[in-house]
Amino acid sequence: MKYIIAPSILSADFGNLQRDIEMINQSEADWFHVDVMDGVFVPNISFGFPVMAAVKKYATKPLDVHLMIVDPDKYIEDFAKAGADRITVHYEACTHLHRTIQLIKASGCKAGVALNPHTPVTLLQDVIEDLDLVLIMSVNPGFGGQAFIHNTYKKIKDLKTLIQGVKENLIVEVDGGVGLQNIATLVAAGANAFVAGNAIFATDNPTETISKMKSLTASTINI
Repeated sequence: MKYIIAPSILSADFGNLQRDIEMINQSEADWFHVDVMDGVFVPNISFGFPVMAAVKKYATKPLDVHLMIVDPDKYIEDFAKAGADRITVHYEACTHLHRTIQLIKASGCKAGVALNPHTPVTLLQDVIEDLDLVLIMSVNPGFGGQAFIHNTYKKIKDLKTLIQGVKENLIVEVDGGVGLQNIATLVAAGANAFVAGNAIFATDNPTETISKMKSLTASTINI
């Protein structure tokens, strides 16, 4: 099993964005995680296509794009053209989720669905075979630096039960409050991809922190 570390560029220094992108390129990280927020679905606004283009220009690793926006169908093709490798939409933002998933795939991207902390994984039962990734939010989306919600461990286990014998190669990604203190426990629960923002970029040596995260995924503990 390969465990994926996806630094969130939302926590990068935008005055030195190219420098931070190059750091991720040269580190043991696997993906760039790109958080897109519209100020409507979540109470914050981040960046759109111009920043995506800047990241894509310098990034040598896949772009994992997380759309925290209403009516994502309008923009999926544009994000695909801007360089997304994976596009994840929120269950809570999609009236016709199956259609949205098919639109992502038709754009040439891998398809993911994110679940807010209050949303049970069982609601994905009828689309799970169509998905490449499920992103479990371990904080309420919209802001960095929040405390990790411990019910996340149960949700990961519930998701692993749901995919057993159905979609066992699904990527189970966790976003929010992930760091050196809990990544091994998340691996033990069944997660295999980890988004980290402040836990990487707020450290004195982000490259070393990413390396430590990768090494911790190799050891699991019982919970």
